[in-house]
Amino acid sequence: MLATSGPNGFLDAASGQRLHPAARAALLAAYDDGWADPARLYAAGRRSRLLLDAARASVAASLGARPDEVAFTSSGTAAVHLAVAGLARGRARAGDRLVTGAVEHSCVLQAGRAMESAGGSMRTVPVDHTGRVDVERYAVELAEPGVALAALQSANHEVGTVQPVELVAQAARAAGVPLLVDAAASVGRTSVPSDWDVLTASAHKWGGPSGVGVLAIRTGVRWRSPSPDDPREGGRVPGFPDVPAVLAAAAALEAVDAEREMLAARATALVARIRDQVPVLVPDVQVVGDPEHRLPHIVTFSCLYVDGESLVSGLDLAGFAISSGSACVADALVPSHVLAAMGVLTHGNVRVSLPYDVTEAAVDRFLQVLPDVVARIRTDAGAVGL
Repeated sequence: MLATSGPNGFLDAASGQRLHPAARAALLAAYDDGWADPARLYAAGRRSRLLLDAARASVAASLGARPDEVAFTSSGTAAVHLAVAGLARGRARAGDRLVTGAVEHSCVLQAGRAMESAGGSMRTVPVDHTGRVDVERYAVELAEPGVALAALQSANHEVGTVQPVELVAQAARAAGVPLLVDAAASVGRTSVPSDWDVLTASAHKWGGPSGVGVLAIRTGVRWRSPSPDDPREGGRVPGFPDVPAVLAAAAALEAVDAEREMLAARATALVARIRDQVPVLVPDVQVVGDPEHRLPHIVTFSCLYVDGESLVSGLDLAGFAISSGSACVADALVPSHVLAAMGVLTHGNVRVSLPYDVTEAAVDRFLQVLPDVVARIRTDAGAVGL
């Protein structure tokens, strides 16, 4: 029987992970207690509103925001798109240009292309070989006239490199430009940067349910909703919020935040083992990303003479789920724009991202299986001895 990537072989947590036990318990309870429309004045509606407000306050505390600054969306991508479109609309008099890093998540770049289609422009700032954005170049771009907003991820979702948010935020403040921080890769894993004007996140990254994103907008930031008027979620996100899912997301974030230091230390040690061992076990491998200033749970490496689709399939058959190609659009296995911007190998790459409940045994078995999978693919491709 063919092996399949089961719970102990799931190493793609950066794409989302199983529901945290705290989230599962909250979700089931909320289906009984928080199902009603929180905008209604009858008892069941008031109860839902109380639960929703409590969840909002909990998430806001984790993000270093005020409760009234936090709104819930249908996904992290939706949050980013609303953030960019709303800032562009609110800052239309200042300009129509977005300044962003070259290795941002595809949803940020998609939003930038939408601005271009509407007559605006987008400037992408280059990164070094670790994926860290060029702060000086970023500051130069911010100082140019016509900049409506800037966007910078807290850390890279593909290689784990932590971005210099504080330094870029200083440059943005000096230029009078609001900064959007996409913190989807970091929330629940590391401390959240405090220097932001708008922040976005995604619950399924920290063990909450899929279908819950976070859009936080600091009081006083010029943001105007790009959607038709709707009073829900402070006028920022139209539609009836999924109260049970939001409660589950808040419960998961509170649970992982309570153990964050312990979980981060454990993941850091396991990732260090992978970073150290893969080049020893597999010839012609390039481990990428900053070795020190990185997220605790992500490691990416590229194997020469190997294609990503074969790696995904081979490791899946061996019992492991991993990402390859562009982690944003891995279903198409498009070469990663992140790795291309870094100037490293773009083919045969593997992103390992550890879930909270990963075992040391699973990592050990991955390191045992990987060399044979790579060797078999190279042999089949006639790449042995090159």
